[in-house]
Amino acid sequence: MKKRLAVLLSGFMILGLALTGCGSGQKAEPSTEAASDSSMVYAVEAGSAGAAAAEENGFEVNEVASQADALMEVQSGTSDAAIIDLLMAGAMIGEGTSYPDLVHTDELTTEEYGVGCRKGSDLASFINQVLYTTFSDGTLQEIATQYGVQEALVDQPECTYEASGSDSDVEAIKAKGKLVVGITDFAPMDYKDDKGEWIGFDADMAKIVGEELGVEVEFVEIDWDNKIMELDSKNIDVVWNGMTLTDEVTSAMSCSNPYCNNAQVVVVPAE
Repeated sequence: MKKRLAVLLSGFMILGLALTGCGSGQKAEPSTEAASDSSMVYAVEAGSAGAAAAEENGFEVNEVASQADALMEVQSGTSDAAIIDLLMAGAMIGEGTSYPDLVHTDELTTEEYGVGCRKGSDLASFINQVLYTTFSDGTLQEIATQYGVQEALVDQPECTYEASGSDSDVEAIKAKGKLVVGITDFAPMDYKDDKGEWIGFDADMAKIVGEELGVEVEFVEIDWDNKIMELDSKNIDVVWNGMTLTDEVTSAMSCSNPYCNNAQVVVVPAE
């Protein structure tokens, strides 16, 4: 199922943004070609980039707990359409997937994924270093290919970890022996295999960061709308779940460099 994503993404426009330093990000911009229908109800994940795109386009929305729930709304006919990430659409809809009778139409935005840490956290710098080293030795590309997102990868700039002088999250994580990663069930980035273990492109990369820190990795499902609160309360150490680098996110978190391109797309029943 995941292999179909590479085919779907072959036509996806790679932004190719030049990064001049560690931790930069761009706001998702609305597409001028996006079509809207004021009579339709769009299922969106609360607090997501899809919800923001719907609001900007003036759509009537049905807010649900996850993008997977948004697809279920369309499948059941309780919403006319859903707005979800392109990478998820490639893995979840169309022939040979969980939703073979759904298709995606308009791309409402172009955007980038990044990893979110607490504001001022040196963990973002550590993650940037891991993204760079795994990109340089081909590990990042290998994992991306495994999950069908290789066409969406963003080149990683050279980065070296800069530790905080005090109140270091990296040292605190090492001391407790565990990296707590906030996620949702979001294929192909984070989802469970047949044994109930978390896998996916983001999950596998988080595990590599855990190895580099010398700690175990614990995945915790969170309410996506509360991700900033979860970080600030230290219930989790990082949000690593195909998170779009919006202005809201980058102003509230210390974020990694972008690592994947994405878009918000409209999903409807196939006609």
